[in-house]
Amino acid sequence: MKPCRWGALALLLAGSTMIVQGLWLPAKAWAAQRLIEHAWSEARHRDRPVPPWPWADTRPIARLSAADHGIDLYVLAGSSGRNLAFGPAHMSASAKPGAPGNTVIAGHRDTHFRFVQRLSAGDRLLLEDVDGRLTEYVVQAAEVVDARYAGLALDTDVPVLTLLTCYPFDTLEPGGPLRYLVTAYASPERQSPDTSSTT
Repeated sequence: MKPCRWGALALLLAGSTMIVQGLWLPAKAWAAQRLIEHAWSEARHRDRPVPPWPWADTRPIARLSAADHGIDLYVLAGSSGRNLAFGPAHMSASAKPGAPGNTVIAGHRDTHFRFVQRLSAGDRLLLEDVDGRLTEYVVQAAEVVDARYAGLALDTDVPVLTLLTCYPFDTLEPGGPLRYLVTAYASPERQSPDTSSTT
């Protein structure tokens, strides 16, 4: 085989490998959400936590919806890197969904939380916990912060929802110190009765 054909074959193989690698993370994220959705349904039916796969050390604890943006996601307990590969995850030090305090949910900027860049003030988010309690949040602000210097207030008098992801959205380099935060406050008229109680 001529050298130029070997070169073309090598380029074709390299390109194919890059395409497969580029599709792997979104495909895994999509498939995981289907398994997590099943675990959510089972947990609601059995009235106890159900892991999404046998070896999972997490479980779905909330369902996040942004109807105006076609978003319906299941949120896992614990925001470890492993959990974030499968879906948005709740930071365990933050408030439980719908409770007074700041509920912080993190997600990857290039899969599940890519939509947060389209959120703007006035947009509505719905968070449902495993007991079926719903809390509607209204987006107040979106900002870019430096994680090395910025902190999050977790103790708030009213239910607050913070969505957190890496920034910028279209960078080829993962990581970095910048974070994109969306802050939303609970809409009192759209809370289930037992989620609007005070501590």
